[in-house]
Amino acid sequence: MKNINKLALLLSLGALLPVAASAKTLEQSYIDSCRKGPGIPVPIAVVAPEVEGFDVGQAVQVEFVVETTGRTSDVTIKSASDRDLAAAVVDAVKQWQFTPAQRNGAPVATKVILPVRVVAAGKSGSILALN
Repeated sequence: MKNINKLALLLSLGALLPVAASAKTLEQSYIDSCRKGPGIPVPIAVVAPEVEGFDVGQAVQVEFVVETTGRTSDVTIKSASDRDLAAAVVDAVKQWQFTPAQRNGAPVATKVILPVRVVAAGKSGSILALN
């Protein structure tokens, strides 16, 4: 998977610096940067959407459910600056796998709202997204 035309979903601007400085994939850097805790679904496998042709600043807000199995479902767009970018984000998120959130030691389905904005960053000229 080429990093140059991929969208990485990062939790904060501070998480962007380790990506540029490390040999990790953008996807792995995103996974490593995520908040962890029993009440939070934690991504364990992500697929970065294709972003070639999209302008810096374009944004998508995606909503989905992380099921008790860790798979995503009910992926919808809350808002988007571009229909094709939104479709790319939805296609990627449908492939993600999570460790589900837990309540009282048992996995629970959890709704997630993820804002994504295309930004330019990285030494390689990669196009990234920030949430």
